[in-house]
Amino acid sequence: MPAPSIKLNNGVEIPAIGLGTWQSKPEEVVSAVSYALKEAGYRHIDCAWGYSNEKEVGQGIKQSGVPRSEIFITSKLWGTYHSRVEEALDETLANLGTDYLDLYLIHWPVPMNPKGNHPTFPTLPNGLRDVDHSWKLSDTWKQMEAMVKKGKVKTIGISNFSIKKMDEILPTAEIILPSIKCLELHPYNPQHELLSYLHSKGIVPEAYSPLGSTNSPLLKDDVVVRIAQKHSVQPSDVLLGWLVAHDIVALPKSVTPSRIASNMTGTISAVGKLDKEDIVELDGLAASGKQKRFIMPPWPVDLGFDNWTAPMPTAKE
Repeated sequence: MPAPSIKLNNGVEIPAIGLGTWQSKPEEVVSAVSYALKEAGYRHIDCAWGYSNEKEVGQGIKQSGVPRSEIFITSKLWGTYHSRVEEALDETLANLGTDYLDLYLIHWPVPMNPKGNHPTFPTLPNGLRDVDHSWKLSDTWKQMEAMVKKGKVKTIGISNFSIKKMDEILPTAEIILPSIKCLELHPYNPQHELLSYLHSKGIVPEAYSPLGSTNSPLLKDDVVVRIAQKHSVQPSDVLLGWLVAHDIVALPKSVTPSRIASNMTGTISAVGKLDKEDIVELDGLAASGKQKRFIMPPWPVDLGFDNWTAPMPTAKE
């Protein structure tokens, strides 16, 4: 059974379950992508230049034999390329072996020095990341829109943007609002206020790290386990099913064939089994004292998120 799809604000449909490739080793992601597409029924692959495995993702897509027209491919603009969007996109397209993306996201609302001391993570003498505070996110968005006009991407979106950061681009959007916002979403970090804001704007939320991080407590949470036992499914199925039930795109990552397959079939099964009481209980986990983020890179800027403890520069710095 294929994954359900969600219609975006420009009419494009995105499969609600995609294979995440963050932290997938290059030598493992080729077979993972190929298996997901050829054997497990996936039609949505999420990748990024910043993951350093795009070429191998492209090899996996080619190896699968699934026609490009049947696959929804997402990639992301890295921070050192905010002023060079088309250059970054062309590199990504070459890596993946395709001439267009279905979705292109601004990876983080943090422009970094394009001429810094490192192509991915340039740093200052004090060790903090070398952020280009003079660059406007609205100018990045103008270049993103230009890629839609050129036909190199079908639609564009954002990742890791708070409401505060979205307000820096939404007023100046000319041809399209973001169609997708990718963010860390799971019952320990549900971001209810942000989700309400996205729905009011017609922006579809997309969840990365939907199962938490390595050795995540989510899979052992007593409420999650109890609901899984109640419906004879796995805890991971409950967590992913909860997202899809809220019309949130889920991006579980795995390189293990059995897990790749079960993330698809189990999620679809769980969506049909979770009842209203289950959803309400999962919605309230964070508020019960379990609020937790797992992904907090050390950006030395105020991203506008609650519960964010990334380092900030001191006055001396």
